[in-house]
Amino acid sequence: MCEDDHGTGMGRRALFVTGAAAALTLGTVSFSEGPTAEAADNQETRTVRGTLPTGSPDFVYLPVDVPEGVREIHVAYTYDRPSVPAGTPGNALDIGIFDERGTELGGKGFRGWSGGARSEFFLRADDATPGYIPGRIRPGTWHIALGPYTVAPQGLTYEVTITLTHGAQSETPKPVYPPSRAVGRGRAWYRGDCHLHSWYSDGRRTPAEIAALARAAGLDFINSSDHNTHSSHAHWADQAGDDLLIMTGEEVTTRNGHVVALGTDPGTFIDWRYRARDNRWARFAQQIRRAGGLVVPAHPHATCVGCGWKFGFGEADAVEVWNGPYTPDDEVTLAEWDNTLVASVREGHGRWLPAMGNSDAHRDPDAVGSPQTVVLADDLTREAVQEGLRAGRSYVAESKNVSLAFTASGSRGEHAGIGERLRVDRDTPVTVRLEVRGAPRCTVRFITDQGVLFTSDPLPVTGSGTAEWRTTPAYAAYVRAELRHEAAAGPVPGALAAFTNPIFLGGA
Repeated sequence: MCEDDHGTGMGRRALFVTGAAAALTLGTVSFSEGPTAEAADNQETRTVRGTLPTGSPDFVYLPVDVPEGVREIHVAYTYDRPSVPAGTPGNALDIGIFDERGTELGGKGFRGWSGGARSEFFLRADDATPGYIPGRIRPGTWHIALGPYTVAPQGLTYEVTITLTHGAQSETPKPVYPPSRAVGRGRAWYRGDCHLHSWYSDGRRTPAEIAALARAAGLDFINSSDHNTHSSHAHWADQAGDDLLIMTGEEVTTRNGHVVALGTDPGTFIDWRYRARDNRWARFAQQIRRAGGLVVPAHPHATCVGCGWKFGFGEADAVEVWNGPYTPDDEVTLAEWDNTLVASVREGHGRWLPAMGNSDAHRDPDAVGSPQTVVLADDLTREAVQEGLRAGRSYVAESKNVSLAFTASGSRGEHAGIGERLRVDRDTPVTVRLEVRGAPRCTVRFITDQGVLFTSDPLPVTGSGTAEWRTTPAYAAYVRAELRHEAAAGPVPGALAAFTNPIFLGGA
């Protein structure tokens, strides 16, 4: 075993710019051109130690010269976790790897990322740790990527151990991806959960376990969205079926917010190594769309470090308004989303931002399908589901038990549903109607660009009921519906049981 101390000062490292955020590169770790006489089982090991101070760049790259004849790379790492004052972030260090093709932003060198979910990983031609991409171990300079997510005031002391195993390489299996179509019901309402994590990132469930839970939750479609890796894409095919459409994607986890790449072409990797100030986001949003996906900022007001969305919504196709169990940050996101609807009618350009809800389930007891987005699609295909989501023909429900039918009609038989426009004159009387099932003792609210203009009495214990309200386009530019549980106390509204995208009123 060879050891290398990289010291504690930034002055001993090269500072460079990768095309986005500044990064540090450490000194290169070298191995012999073949197993030495002392090597056991054709293996060689090197250990690197160092300390990162507070204020370190987002990424620190450790170059590793990989010689010919290597069949496996194994990396293990540890770092210290000193106690810190209350309210001060402690140490958290993520890890991943890029191959000999380099670390260029958006380049082809990415070979895997596990964030902080694993303390070790391996890569071979025929297999790899979940989160990493199997493939040939080619000679050249690889880079272990360290991501100091947070650094304690005392600094972050780390140790990285790299083991190379020499020998013949096996064949890399050809990936098999899930089909882009399931057996649907034609034009119908389909239920889905598009933000889920498996053990291919920081989740604890296998694809098989997630698929089983999705079926139990009454879902028709799901989208894989592991953090910063597409490694799970080739592991969903045998879980898809006539009754379950499985789309592939990624949760692109930057330091300034997370975004779900929803339904990208299988095998698509979207880079995440940039901040809002780097002005790189539009490039990668376009890459998501070129790969057939939707751009969906996730949990925009989540309170975890780096989770709040800072890139704006100009590139978004939809926004995740409700994420997992309903919490105050979801309430803030709901209000902000409603403000975007007001802005769209004020500006009169016709473009508006549809809302979604997803579980973001990682492990027990996280409930897959709570909440779920219910979309009106022409069929159960990737393209049809995405088209319905993009058009806002959808509502969000806490479970399969809750069903809504929301319409607006004019005095001469004009009719519009969720995500549509009722094209009538501004003074035409409009009847708004919500039919509810599966929501005992919940309250219906109708919200317009003026705010909450109608609140019903609680629904009966059967959970079924109907609410109607009359207005005009002159009074309400749009109407959307909310279904709320009983409030805990005072004027604060209860948690959501469901909500709809808007129906726009008027002839514009």
